[in-house]
Amino acid sequence: MFLIRSTLSVLLLSLMAVTCAAQDKSTATIKGKVKVEKGSAAGVAVILQQGEREVARTLSGKGGDFVLSRVQPGSYSIKFRKPGLSVGTIDDVTVKAGQTRTLGDHLFLTIDEGSIAFIRGSVFTETGRSVAGVRVDLVRVIDEKSVQKLDSRMTGETGEFVFRLPPSEATYRLTLKADGAEPASKDVAVESAAVYRVALTYKKKS
Repeated sequence: MFLIRSTLSVLLLSLMAVTCAAQDKSTATIKGKVKVEKGSAAGVAVILQQGEREVARTLSGKGGDFVLSRVQPGSYSIKFRKPGLSVGTIDDVTVKAGQTRTLGDHLFLTIDEGSIAFIRGSVFTETGRSVAGVRVDLVRVIDEKSVQKLDSRMTGETGEFVFRLPPSEATYRLTLKADGAEPASKDVAVESAAVYRVALTYKKKS
């Protein structure tokens, strides 16, 4: 009796496997990889749409890879969304039953400049000449006694530098450091997504 039940169980599992395989052949899979200008490519919402109707959704993994499974044959558009990044769209993605459609790794999302804060600055001498190749350090001011080190930039040919930051309220300190020059610092209060401009003076040590 036990042998008969075991045989029936095996047959039933085999039948289910065949049925699932048949179902898989009636749908399609879409694969791809997202790249981003800055930050992690993980957590990008990948939204499959037909017209204005959302059909399926997934999130990209650590390396930006994503898979949309069990997609019905047809033509779709795919949107890519993540806070701080521009919205990406691929139109006219057509899939057939049993097909695995690979979109490759050419999906690149740039920073949405309207959703971040910029600190743009320049370094000048006391006579107004721009200074290239000077290091500018950026820290976040936590309180009067502590700061958090964040980043550094070297000024370009015209003495310019830029930092991209979250739009949340915070105070940042920029410090110019160069051999033979006096250290120079300025604080910048960031309140929202906007461009904040600052100038630092390069003054030679006496």
